[in-house]
Amino acid sequence: MPKKRKILMVSMPSLHFFRWVDQLKDSDFEVYWFDITGAGNFIERISWVHQITNWKLRWNFPGRIFLKSRFPQLYQGISKYNERTLSQEFEKTVNEIQPDTVHSFALYVSCTPILSVMKKHTELKWIYSSWGSDLFYFQNNTNYLADIKKVLKRVNYLITDCKRDFQIAEKYGFRGQFLGVFPGGGGFKIGELNNFRETQEDRKLILIKGYQGRSGRAVPILKAISKLTEELQLYKIVIFGADPEVFEYLKKSDLRTWDNIQVLGKIPHDRVLKLMGSSKIYIGNSNSDGMPNTLLEAICMDVFPIQSNPGNVTSEIIEHGKNGLLISDCDDVVEIISHLKQAITTDISNTYKIVNDDLKQSLDFENVKNRVLKVYKAILN
Repeated sequence: MPKKRKILMVSMPSLHFFRWVDQLKDSDFEVYWFDITGAGNFIERISWVHQITNWKLRWNFPGRIFLKSRFPQLYQGISKYNERTLSQEFEKTVNEIQPDTVHSFALYVSCTPILSVMKKHTELKWIYSSWGSDLFYFQNNTNYLADIKKVLKRVNYLITDCKRDFQIAEKYGFRGQFLGVFPGGGGFKIGELNNFRETQEDRKLILIKGYQGRSGRAVPILKAISKLTEELQLYKIVIFGADPEVFEYLKKSDLRTWDNIQVLGKIPHDRVLKLMGSSKIYIGNSNSDGMPNTLLEAICMDVFPIQSNPGNVTSEIIEHGKNGLLISDCDDVVEIISHLKQAITTDISNTYKIVNDDLKQSLDFENVKNRVLKVYKAILN
């Protein structure tokens, strides 16, 4: 039996990463994961993966968390001796495993920290998966852009979650092989999602992503909603993943008196899917993103999306007015009001269904998995 090829994944622990790795289960590859944070524990969900986690501390001494929170300067001094160096630990891992390829997920999280090691191992194939705002947002910062160019010069292969980011990568010096556009977390098990899906006639929920930090723009959505008291009185409105800024805004807004609004912080992924299954409309708004995974889930769940379009990435799959509505200016409350009015009167027609049925087929787990496996085999065989 031929020896299995080794893939060393480098990522922070995240749902998207775990979903991506799931595609390689029972494959012809031996998969390792270097947890870039070094502070995580063994992840049961991917128990079949060789996991290099919890490598950071030499000694997890009693009272460490208390010391870190109450005496940060003292803790910082101790950490100089107690924390292992990331580059040294990664190089040790590479030398021990002798992988056939390294696959990093997200540039600043998992490429830049290991760049010095990968420059030493020039013969080692390096795949970089671009996520979210990796290139689009950070290209505007001089220091970050310098690192982007250094990484792109070294990586051999590129996977993106949208066409836009391949163009940006080429602009900043990527000359390797582009492996294609894939959902950041792999495909979606549409058959399982059917368990959460209600009929269109029963859907009376508007679901809003509540991000408002660096790139999220949930507050303009809330401002638009507050102008549609009469139109939205028959709907339940749920805001999930709400950031502190969203809670603070709602305390001062007239929306605090509405009895059909529910605000949720971070919730389990299954609960998001259940909410999707009973939603007529999904709204996501930001000033920077790749292809939003929550948008793809909305499409898989037959929810009508209203989504921002930074760098024209969302327009790669949403045709405005046909299978969703695109927000051209994430801060334009008047535009969002107009889209909401249009969405609540939209019938999920045959046109919408035909366009989205094709999209759903392309996003199905087995279809994406087969494409992913072909990519790895082409590189490693």
